[in-house]
Amino acid sequence: MTEALPQHAPVADPPWRDPRLPVAERVADLLARMTVEEKAGQLGSFWAQPAEPGEPVAPREDDADEPMPGDRAMTLHEQARWGLGHLTRVFGTAPIAPAEGAARLRELQRVVRSANRFGLPAIAHEECLTGFMTWRATVFPSPPAWGASFDPGLVGEMAAAIAASLRRAGVHQGLAPVLDVVRDARWGRTEECIGEDPYLVGTIGAAYVRGLESGGIVATLKHFVGYSASRDARNMAPTAAGPREVADVLMEPFVMALREGGPRSVMPSYTDIDGEPASGSERLLTRVLREELGFTGVVVSDYFAVSFLQSRHGVAGSRQEAAARALAAGIDVELPSSRCYGEPLVEAVRRGDVPEELLDRAVSRVLTLKAELGLLDGPEDDEPVEGAAGDGSAADGASVFDPPAHRELARRLAEESVVLLADDGTLPLRPDARVALVGPLADERYGMMGCYSFPNHVGRSDPDLPLGVEFPTLADALRGEFADLRVVPGGDVLGADDGDIAAAVAAAREAEVCVLALGDRSGLFGRGTSGEGCDAETLALPGRQAELAEAVLATGTPTVVVMLSGRPYALGAVAERAAAIVQAFFPGQEGGAALAAVLTGRAEPRGRLPVSMPRRPYGTPVVYLRSRLDSPHPWSTVDSRPLFPFGHGLSWTTFAYEELTVDPVAATDGSVRVTAVVRNVGERAGTEVVQLYLADPVSSVVRPVRWLAGWAKTRIEPGRAVRVEFTVHADRTSFTGGDLTRIVEPGVVEVLVGRSSEDLPLRGSFTLEGPRRVLDADRVLTVPVEVTPL
Repeated sequence: MTEALPQHAPVADPPWRDPRLPVAERVADLLARMTVEEKAGQLGSFWAQPAEPGEPVAPREDDADEPMPGDRAMTLHEQARWGLGHLTRVFGTAPIAPAEGAARLRELQRVVRSANRFGLPAIAHEECLTGFMTWRATVFPSPPAWGASFDPGLVGEMAAAIAASLRRAGVHQGLAPVLDVVRDARWGRTEECIGEDPYLVGTIGAAYVRGLESGGIVATLKHFVGYSASRDARNMAPTAAGPREVADVLMEPFVMALREGGPRSVMPSYTDIDGEPASGSERLLTRVLREELGFTGVVVSDYFAVSFLQSRHGVAGSRQEAAARALAAGIDVELPSSRCYGEPLVEAVRRGDVPEELLDRAVSRVLTLKAELGLLDGPEDDEPVEGAAGDGSAADGASVFDPPAHRELARRLAEESVVLLADDGTLPLRPDARVALVGPLADERYGMMGCYSFPNHVGRSDPDLPLGVEFPTLADALRGEFADLRVVPGGDVLGADDGDIAAAVAAAREAEVCVLALGDRSGLFGRGTSGEGCDAETLALPGRQAELAEAVLATGTPTVVVMLSGRPYALGAVAERAAAIVQAFFPGQEGGAALAAVLTGRAEPRGRLPVSMPRRPYGTPVVYLRSRLDSPHPWSTVDSRPLFPFGHGLSWTTFAYEELTVDPVAATDGSVRVTAVVRNVGERAGTEVVQLYLADPVSSVVRPVRWLAGWAKTRIEPGRAVRVEFTVHADRTSFTGGDLTRIVEPGVVEVLVGRSSEDLPLRGSFTLEGPRRVLDADRVLTVPVEVTPL
C-alpha cells in the first residue's frame, strides 16, 4: 500500500534549504520530513529512452521474463512525484546535438522538481571513460593508452577537460574510471582497463579521479571488485581469485584511488567471488569499502545489477528480496531505473522486511551528495549552458564539447601512448619513400576508438549518422606525409576474400616499404572484436588478419606492422619477419595524426606496454605479476614467456643504466633511497621510463617474482644523464599474510631498475630490520621520485 503525501502546507525557508548550515544538519532535517515513498524515490533512477531507440545498446533486465503484475512504463512525472535520485544518460543514449541535449536535460529536471513536493532535482550521470560519451564530443584515447603513457599528470589534464564538458552540459556525475586490473587479455573489457599492474592502474586512476573531481564532477570507481579476473575471461562470469589475489592485486587500485583521488562514488562489480555477488556483499560494500577503507560517498549499482541478484545470481527470489539484499549490502542507488528500489522496496519496508534505518542510511548518503552539488539550495538556474542557446551558435556545431584545446590534449596523450615494440632501422620512414598502406585498419575510423566512445557505443546503430567530430584515419594522416602513398585495405577486421588479400600483397610488392595496419573494431555484446561482451577464446588476430600478414610479409618488402587494438594480440609469427612493430591502444580521434608523427619521426615513441604481449595465441594468460611456480619452468611444456614484456618500449635513441645505490638497511617502518644514473648514449634526444621493481626472495606466503614499485618518465638529451632517486617506504613491500592481514616482514628485499619488467640491468638489495608490522588503511601507498639532470 502506497502512503499518501502529507497535506500540510510547506514550511517557508526550511533549514535543509540553508547552505550556511552544516550539511549533516540539513540532511537530517530533510530526511525527517520524508515519507517512506519519498525516501525510496531518492534511491531510484529514470532512463528517458528516445521515442525510437533502434537497436538496444545492451541486453536490458527490464525485458526479463518476470514482470510484476500490471507492469508498464512509468512516466517521469509519475515516478518523480516521490522524488528521484538519478537521471540516466540523457546525452549518452541517442544522438542529440549539444543545444538540444542541454534543453532536454533542463526540461527533465523541471519535471522532476515540479513533480515532488520538495522541489528536488535529480543527479544527472553520464559515461565518460574516453570523453563525455555524447554526440559531437572529443573522443580521447582509451584507458590502455593512458597506462601506456605512464603519464598521470596528462591523464589528469584529460579528466579535467572531460569534467568541463560535463559541467557545461549540466551533468553531475561521471561513470569512470575503470580500475580493474587485467588478468587475462581475452576479456573483452580489457580495452577499458589501464593495465595489468595494480600500482600503474592505481596511480593513473587516481590522477583521473583528481581531474574529474577538480572540475566539480563526481567520479565513480568501477568495478568494485574482481570483475577482470572472471573465469575463462568471460564477461559477467564468476571470479576465480582467492582472498590474497583480491586484496593485493584487484583491490589495490581502489585503495589508491580512494586515498589519493577522493572520489565520491563507487560502483560494484557484476561478478561473484567464491559464490558471493559483489552487489549483494555486505562484507565488500560495508565492512571493507566503508569501515576498512573509509569511503563515505555514494555506492551506485551497475546497470541492472540489483535485478541480477535475482535473475543471474539466484540469491534473491523476487525484486523485493533483491532490493533488500542490495540495500543491506550497501548499494545506495539503483541504476539505470527503479526496478527494485521503487515500489518493491517500499513494500518491503512497509512489511518490516527491510528496516527503515537501512533506507535512511542510503538516503542520507544521497542527500549529502546532493547538498555538496548544490542541489538542495533551491531551484536550479534555467538559463542555457554556455554556447547552448540553440541559435546556430557554437553549441550547434562541434566546438562546445570538442573544442580545439581538447583535440590538442587528445593528440598529446595519443602521442605519449604510442609504443614502439620492435624496429630494425626501417623507422622513421623517409618522406620520399614509396609507401603502401594496407590492412583492415588502414582507412578505418572506428578502429581508433573503444566501445565507450559515442560513435561505437550508440552511433553505429544509425549508419547514416555523421560521426560528429573530426576523425582522420591513419590513411588520412599519412596522405599529408608521403607524395607516393597507395592505400589498399585488404578486407575488414572480421573478414576478407582472396581478392582483398591479393590486392594488398600486390601493393606491398610494388612499394619500398609497407605499413600494415591490423587490430580490432570495438563494439558491444558481439558487435565487435573487442569491447564489453566481446570476449575472445584466443589471442589470435581476428578474422583473416594473420593470413593477410603472412602474405604481405612473404613479399620481402620491409613491413611496419601497426596495431590498433583494445587488447594485446599474439604476434610471435609476425614479429619474426616484420621490420618494425608499433602498438596503439585505441588512440582516439587524434590517433591517426599521432601515429603519422611517430612513423615519420616528427614525434618520438614514448609509450611503454601497460600489458604483456603474448607470443602465442593459446595457453595460459601472460601477465608479469606472477609467482615463480606460475612462471616458465622445465616441468611444463607450456612456455608462458611474453613476446614483449610489461613496461617494454623502444625509443629513437639508446639509454645506459649506471651507478645503482641502495640504502643497505631500514626499519620495518622506515624508508630506503634507491638511486640510479640513466645516460642517453645515442645521437637523438629521447624519453625513457625508468622503472623500479622490488622482489621478496623469502616470504611467509607466495609472492610475485617482482612487482612495480615506481617509475620516472624523463627526457634526456644526447650525451647527457640524469640521476633518478626513489624513496621506498617499507609499506611498499607489504602484502596479505597467512592470516589475511596486511603485513610488513623483516628480511631481504631485492631492488631492480631498468627498462621493463624483464630488462633490468641494475640489481641490488636492502634489509628490513625490526618486528613484523600489521598495517591499516593509513599505510604508505606511493613511491616519491626525483629526477636531477647531471
